[in-house]
Amino acid sequence: MNPILRVLVLATLLLGSGCASLSNAQRDRAAGIAAQARSTVVDCDTPDRCALDSPLRALGGHAFSESTEAAPRHYATILDEGEVALVARINLIRSATRSIDLQTYIFDKDDSARLVLDELLGAARRGVKVRVLIDQLSAISDLQILGALASSHQNFELRVYNPTFGKARLNYADYAGSVLCCFRRFNQRMHNKLLVIDDALGVVGGRNYQDDYYDWDSEYNFRDRDVVIAGPEARGMAANFDAFWHAPRSVPAERLNDVGRTLLKQGAPTMPPLDYRRPDRVQQVIEEAIDAEYVRRTFVDTAMPVASVRYVADLPRKHRRERASQPANGQHVTEPQLDALISGAQTEVLLQTPYLVLSKPARQLFEALRKREKPPRVVVSSNSLAATDNPIVYALSYKYKRRNLRELGFNIYEFKPFPLDAPVDYRNLVPAPLGEVPSGDGKRSSLLGGSAAGSNARGSGSGKSNRRSDGVAVPPAPAPAGLETGSDTAADPDRRQAIGGSAVERRVLRAETRPSFLGTKAVNKPLPVTRSGARMGLHAKSLVVDRRIGVIGTHNFDPRSENYNTEGAVIIDDPVFAEALAQSILRDIHPRNSWTVAPRTKPPVLSGLNYSVGKASEALPVLDFWPWRYATDYEFQPGPDCPEPLKRQDAGFHACYTAVGDFPEVNVGPKWLLVRMLTAFGAGLVPIL
Repeated sequence: MNPILRVLVLATLLLGSGCASLSNAQRDRAAGIAAQARSTVVDCDTPDRCALDSPLRALGGHAFSESTEAAPRHYATILDEGEVALVARINLIRSATRSIDLQTYIFDKDDSARLVLDELLGAARRGVKVRVLIDQLSAISDLQILGALASSHQNFELRVYNPTFGKARLNYADYAGSVLCCFRRFNQRMHNKLLVIDDALGVVGGRNYQDDYYDWDSEYNFRDRDVVIAGPEARGMAANFDAFWHAPRSVPAERLNDVGRTLLKQGAPTMPPLDYRRPDRVQQVIEEAIDAEYVRRTFVDTAMPVASVRYVADLPRKHRRERASQPANGQHVTEPQLDALISGAQTEVLLQTPYLVLSKPARQLFEALRKREKPPRVVVSSNSLAATDNPIVYALSYKYKRRNLRELGFNIYEFKPFPLDAPVDYRNLVPAPLGEVPSGDGKRSSLLGGSAAGSNARGSGSGKSNRRSDGVAVPPAPAPAGLETGSDTAADPDRRQAIGGSAVERRVLRAETRPSFLGTKAVNKPLPVTRSGARMGLHAKSLVVDRRIGVIGTHNFDPRSENYNTEGAVIIDDPVFAEALAQSILRDIHPRNSWTVAPRTKPPVLSGLNYSVGKASEALPVLDFWPWRYATDYEFQPGPDCPEPLKRQDAGFHACYTAVGDFPEVNVGPKWLLVRMLTAFGAGLVPIL
């Protein structure tokens, strides 16, 4: 766009949105109001800042005491279960003695997010230096909360990354303006998720701060994964956080136009009162977080000493415009490291991503693997249409199933919306989607199978956890078709009940992958499904190479992670850790939890013509018209002749598996047309999605 025209459009949109920029003097006044309101009272005068005596925090000190400069020592704990991951965060925040650095993409104001905020403010009042860095697009936009946090305490700092038009809260005029004036910058998001405690322990993974990442949502929850790293590499995490904290795009909340205007108009606001929807659940997490025996059993006894740990993460300079003469220019850090791991695979690649959309370089990488004399087996765990939080992205992966299976050799497994053996406490969902799970000790069961990663193990304890101690998986019965989604849905005007399917929260932002011009709430919701109750969608981003190297991070292995978002990941070169992570992924692709994607049985006539026409249609850039797809989803049918699940390449596959259609368990209705339209016309969206 012509620069002069761009400025005129931008000015018009800003005036239309009612949020013209504050002057520098006004920003300084707003910042002064916030600074003057901050409390200087510190509740604790002991050197350790009255920190919780935590076995998990002590593990960090233990790692440092065993480390030398030449041989650093680390411990790693995989966090598979959502609520357990929240317990770990609360425990670490309470055990901090010096500093807490939190970086995230989504930060909501629901129960889990308010709990974390309250704990962070409590740590600041104890004397711990707390820094919180949130991405503007998908994090807190409540001006009262932002103003209150910016004015809360001298030990608490909040910055917002890449605030479009210098604002925290965007409207539709802002979305339109982003497309017209600054599309690329608007889409450059900070997707890193990082929690660093005292530069000694770090948590990295896919979880944001929202109920559906901790199994607390009544309608839709993410199957996600984090890893706790104790040891010297936490210093590298802290250094990366510092780079983002001091980046020009990281703006103190009080200096944003709309937050500053709030401060100028009404002074420092107070935090909205705590009003948990499920206070009993919040209290249970707090009790578990302060229970030393539970923490030791859950996070320390299951920690794995690991040989080699690297935290790799992009830097803010990834968001600078690249010059043709310097295509890399030092911006991209995470992607080349992950590509090198995959290209070095000898026998097997286990890849887990919620969004199976490949860029051209990624396709070339896997094509090179496929051309080897002995190509490694590539297993991909991803979402089905019924499970995904972003149907638009799924539509693009659906378009290229034939290519992914036949040309790239992928073995693809699509996560079910109602998995029978996921690492989740099924009774923690409201309502329980698959019925009540029997438990002999009267406590709620976590359905943790023995093959899961070590971090999911349970032992006997104090009785506060309300979880089974034996870890036995008990397959629950399907819920009745008419099961309602709970009284909280009817009482909350922000929710709706989808006719003939599960409810989906109206105002909850779920998709992390949408471009700006698809930023309406309508496209950021899972599709209705044929059963009622809380369902799950895959959100974990993990990689295992040759059962030797394991990766847990934020990179979705998609074009958006490569081109637009900054990402981070922990790379651990250790066979014990890699095997534990592999078992966690293999559990997700088990028939209890995933469908197998495989070629259809060949029709008796014209099979070659059908394949050729389908391939040609797939290659068309505008219209993908052929409805008879090369592959579909299959369900395993165990029996005397089919005792164990098979690979799709096995000769007896079709005798043991039944085709369940392209979109199993989706209450498609008119959405079928949406999916077909996107597969037909959406190829141009791949770089953005």
